[in-house]
Amino acid sequence: MSDNAIRRELIVPQSREQVWEAITDREVLAEWMFPNDFEPRVGHRFAFHVPGNPQAKFDGLVVECQVLECEAPSRLVFSWSAGGPVVDTRVSFELVSDGEGTRIRFEHTGFDLAHPWGEQAFKGAGYGWAKMLKQLAAVLADAGSGTN
Repeated sequence: MSDNAIRRELIVPQSREQVWEAITDREVLAEWMFPNDFEPRVGHRFAFHVPGNPQAKFDGLVVECQVLECEAPSRLVFSWSAGGPVVDTRVSFELVSDGEGTRIRFEHTGFDLAHPWGEQAFKGAGYGWAKMLKQLAAVLADAGSGTN
């Protein structure tokens, strides 16, 4: 097991197909992550546009990605390059049926911890993914309740 990986696992009451839509439909993806031009097609290059936060003196950034694996409704893998210590890292989602719901296994690997900003980027990504995965669960719950 690599120590420069972010791993999370969560179980949601929605089906794999519902979760798959939430991680592959660009409009739904934008609700819990960032605006993007994603397409669920291996080889597709896309970008997430992370908005700035003037209070934190953050100008925002563009994350360049490419779909590496896309096996509906069970596995999605894409590259994630944001510059510095976060170049050609890899994000994966594995969806496994768990009773009536779905177990989501998330992993983000490949951080360059030897880079001067590597540890900071790794910690920031861990915080960011925890927040985004919580938002994913909320978006799925809203869709299931008909409020979305």
